[in-house]
Amino acid sequence: MKMLLVLTSHDRLGDTGHKTGFWLEEFAAPYYVFKDAGATMTLASPAGGQPPLDPKSDEPNAQTAATQRFRQDPTAQQHLASTLPLASVSVADYDAVFYPGGHGPLWDLANDAASIALIEAADRTGKPLGLVCHAPGALIKARNVNGQPLIAGRKVTGFSNSEEAAVGLAAVVPFLIEDEFQRLGGHYEKGADWHPHIVTDGRLVTGQNPASSEGVAKALLALLG
Repeated sequence: MKMLLVLTSHDRLGDTGHKTGFWLEEFAAPYYVFKDAGATMTLASPAGGQPPLDPKSDEPNAQTAATQRFRQDPTAQQHLASTLPLASVSVADYDAVFYPGGHGPLWDLANDAASIALIEAADRTGKPLGLVCHAPGALIKARNVNGQPLIAGRKVTGFSNSEEAAVGLAAVVPFLIEDEFQRLGGHYEKGADWHPHIVTDGRLVTGQNPASSEGVAKALLALLG
């Protein structure tokens, strides 16, 4: 079982002067779900190398059993530090694809040509695709075989407007996932703020927030049988 994990390379939180990147829990929890299931993982990002970590995801109140396991796992840390350039990988080489969130993907993965092409290829070849929290924003420019938005008519979720408002970034992010998905014709669903909410539509799995990361990973494994 071969899994491709795609992380952001974007580290600037708009014009705020603050840093962003990927959210540690949303990487660590799925990483160990896949590892413990015996999967081989390849990590990629637009720029390659070490992806930027959102510093807020490294604060004490954001830690989980998975993040603590990662902090004691030098092999996993080295794996993360040496992601492949996204343009160098082919979805044909993998059984499924997973995108961790953090605010970074709203800037780079949403617009990255290699990421868009990879998502479209996964969809067209029936490869399970999972994205959590802000990572579903990477879907907004992907199109289906008919040239329509990939999410049009499909059940999806992602970081909600109320969650974005709660973290004070609704006016900072380049778009709000809930609004954009509805504009594109997606059937956006959400659960209670900060609680796990996972939506599966065919081979597409999306999760609402950091608490959903493990559930999305397990749903991907279920699709692989």
